[in-house]
Amino acid sequence: MSQSAAPVTPSLFDQVRFVLNETSHPGNVGSAARAIKTMGFGQLVLAAPRAGADVLRDPEAVALASGADDVLANARVVPDLDAALQGVSWAVALSARTREYGPPNAEPRESAALAVQHAGQGEAVAFVFGSERTGLSNTDVERCNALVHIPANPVYSSLNLSQAVQLIAYEVRMACLGVERGGAAASAVTALAASASIATSSAPHDHLATRDDVEGMLAHLERALVDLDYLDPENPKKLMTRLRRLFAKSHLEREEVNILRGISKHILERKIRR
Repeated sequence: MSQSAAPVTPSLFDQVRFVLNETSHPGNVGSAARAIKTMGFGQLVLAAPRAGADVLRDPEAVALASGADDVLANARVVPDLDAALQGVSWAVALSARTREYGPPNAEPRESAALAVQHAGQGEAVAFVFGSERTGLSNTDVERCNALVHIPANPVYSSLNLSQAVQLIAYEVRMACLGVERGGAAASAVTALAASASIATSSAPHDHLATRDDVEGMLAHLERALVDLDYLDPENPKKLMTRLRRLFAKSHLEREEVNILRGISKHILERKIRR
């Protein structure tokens, strides 16, 4: 009797996706494909590219992919950032601008170590890059768990989109290799992740809430807060933004999300009974 093959553990590299949000220039799409392939990655997702799905066949994109035709051909085009992040548990926003509100800040190397730590638990992780002209909106940034600013020369800090992708892909590659090599290299990645100001959970992967779980919980909680008259939908101020930041500081477990949804459900049902 033949024995069934042992399940294949996905490589850390396979758990990482690079998301370009509302990209304008086809050349940057091709260059980004080349950038991530040189670092061993293959998942490129385009959220609402200005040129539409045809950007993958644009001559400039194909030319600048320069050997990464497979990454370009397999890139996914989705209608918005929510679709691009579907199934992702840990997302990092890249921005040249600091934000008053939003997820906690991390350095590029810290964010790579954190992402690889999550990938090591079987989670999908993503690095999100905004459009060439306007970057990521506050709403886009708030959908992520961490915010990273590349500390370039303050006198001339302008980075091309594909250059930023290349830099981050390198940092994530080095973190992946450190973990896969084990020993002191893996310990260094773990220590770097631990030094970041963003808490992570040590719970098993199947106990952790996905980003989709948390988004559903936040929508449920918002409805409950409106029904309680604690949140004024006409003048919400920054309440939900601050709550997003609060929950982004830790990686919630599914049971914790279920508790919060249960509280929200009870609030809504109680008001109906009245």
